[in-house]
Order: sequence, then structure tokens, then C-alpha cells
Amino acid sequence: MKAIAIIPARGGSKGLPRKNVLPLCGKPLIAWTIESAAAAASVDQVVVSTDDPEIAEVSRRFGARVVMRPPEISGDRSPSEEALLHALEQLELTRGPLAFLQCTSPLTLPEDIDGTLALLDTADTAVTATPWHRFIWKGPLRDARPVGHDKEHRLPRQELEPRYVEVGAVYAMKIEGLQRFKRRFHGSTALHVIPPERGIEIDDETDFLIAQTLLRRRLQRAKAAQLPETVAAVVMDFDGVLTDNRVRVDEHGVESVACHRGDGWAIGALRAAGIELLVLTKESNPAVRHRCQKLGVECLVAQEKLPALGAWLASRGISPESVVYVGNDVPDVPCMLLSGCGVAPADAHEKAKAAARIVLEAPGGGGCIRELADLIFTSRRESVEAAAHHR
Repeated sequence: MKAIAIIPARGGSKGLPRKNVLPLCGKPLIAWTIESAAAAASVDQVVVSTDDPEIAEVSRRFGARVVMRPPEISGDRSPSEEALLHALEQLELTRGPLAFLQCTSPLTLPEDIDGTLALLDTADTAVTATPWHRFIWKGPLRDARPVGHDKEHRLPRQELEPRYVEVGAVYAMKIEGLQRFKRRFHGSTALHVIPPERGIEIDDETDFLIAQTLLRRRLQRAKAAQLPETVAAVVMDFDGVLTDNRVRVDEHGVESVACHRGDGWAIGALRAAGIELLVLTKESNPAVRHRCQKLGVECLVAQEKLPALGAWLASRGISPESVVYVGNDVPDVPCMLLSGCGVAPADAHEKAKAAARIVLEAPGGGGCIRELADLIFTSRRESVEAAAHHR
């Protein structure tokens, strides 16, 4: 039997006002938990319990069902169990597994939810936890005493009895148990251990900044993982990739374009890393040739891009699977599909985005090649670290 996931989310927050809908890496905070719950194999319904119309609207937009919570169980001191029991009553549910999720843990993965729920096969309740290997002391401050260790015979951290810190990301229980005991923990409790980097809980601005840093790193790694294992060449359109797709014409009819200096730095770094570079364009404007000459990048003008790309790759003995092609418009689509990884700037045509394995955050002419270079170098670092780990 699949579980229902309930996410309590009040509108009030003293530590970080409106935190449940604050933008985090491009989405409202609560959206990350909703999407993880929806992607969990063991969950078939995601419900948000809230007293706040804005949270309700955002939750519905990201696919959750909403149960509006009355004010009397929406205060600072109202326990989450009251929200859970109210939601279950409204949904007329009396049995089955329940995942109680907190949107203040945006780094929760679907596998964390599935793993915690799976423990209900042998336990009454379960919770996510992270290992704790630090020395704890309790007051008074001028005569502190150790907790869980002996200061007279101090052991290395690694030899201390294993301890775990509860992480409020996922709680699992059976609905009938919650309705009987009115609390999230009853009977036997199992721990689903998750890495410390997924254990961050947002209570204040510092927590939010830490979560943002960790989530950005995860998203960066996920994009980098879409790249070919070995990138031998980067091929790019000119207009809409190295420029913002606009052209300026003066009173003499002379055209000019605007480019991003960060892209110039990135091209130099990619070339220094031994990656072949090509600008493939239909545009014969002299500005294209001059810019490519300054960047030290070969420029190939062709009205039919796909055969031109194939011939260029064949002349250098480069496999299409090891090519990253950056395109922004419909004529680039065949080349993107031929290549090992098609990449589109943020403002690319929808058909180019559909053909891309990676859609960048930067627009054309706005540093998109710099962003791509960062992904390529991230991918190389990950490969080196993985190889070192398996030695």
C-alpha cells in the first residue's frame, strides 16, 4: 500500500518571515519538498496543510493537494500532529502508511522518503537522522560536565559510541498509530540515516544561505552529469549564443553586436584544457569573423549546419558522442541531436530547449559559455575524485 505524504506549512514564521514561499534556487522553498514527495516511489498522494492562501496557491501550482487548516491549530505552539490529524480527518483516511515531511528540509531526496517509509515493515515509526561525532557538554558553564564521554579517559571521536541527530526531513508512521496515540513517535522507532549535507533544516537566514549553497552545488553536479564522459569539442552558434541575438545598425548601415567578456575567458580556458572549439554559423557578417579571430576560435559559415558539422568532426577524427553543441534556434536542433550533449541558453527557442540535455541559466550573450565551461570543469573534477575513490 502506497503512502500519503503530508507537509504542514504555516504562514507565520518568526525566524525567517514567509520562509515557506521564499525563492530558493529558482523555486519557492516548499516546492522542493513537494517535488521530492511526488517523485518518491512509495508515495501516491502529496498534501499540504496550511492556513495561508499564498502557500496554498504555490502548493497547488507544484502539484500538491491542499487542506486549509483552521486558525486554532495554526499558532506558533500548535504541534504538527494536530495538523496531520486534521488533514487525515478531512481526507477521511484511517489506515495506511504516512510520511510527515517538513518543507524546511529542501535537500530531502525521494530516496530519503522511500527509505524511511520502508522501515515501517519492521518498526512502528521511523525518522531521518544523521551521524553525530562531536563531544557534548552541559552546564553550568563554569563547571561543565561531559555527556556521553569521559573527560578523564578521552577517546578519539571515531571510537565513541555511535550517536545520531534527528533530522526533521521525514517522519514515517502508520495512520492508525498516529490517530490512536496522537504523536509521531509510538512503539518502536527506526532511524533512516542520511548524509549530513541533506540534514540541514531552515530556521533562520543562516540556515537558508547554507541550504542555498548546498542545493546549488547539487544542481550544478546534476547538470554536469549530463555531459559526455569526455568532452573533445565544444561547437557553438554565434548569434544568440555568443551574442544576445540582437544587431545594432548605425546611420551608415554598419552592424555591430554585443558579446560577453566572461565567455571570452571561458573559451580561453576550454582551449587551454585541450578542447577543440568551433563557431558554426549561417551569418557572414564581418563582426562574426573578427570576434572569432580575437577569441582564437575557428569560424565556419554554412547554410546547412548538419553536414558542415559532420565534415568538420570527420576531418579531426572526433566522435559526435564527445561533442557539446550549444545552439539557440531551430536550425541548431539537428546538430544538437547529433552531438553527445545539446546545450541551450536560457532564452533559446523552445524547440532548441526541447532538443537540449542541458538548459543553462544564462541567456545568449550573457555568459552562457562561461556557465558551460564551469559545468565541464565540474564534471572533470567529479571524474577525478571518483577515480581516486575507487583506487
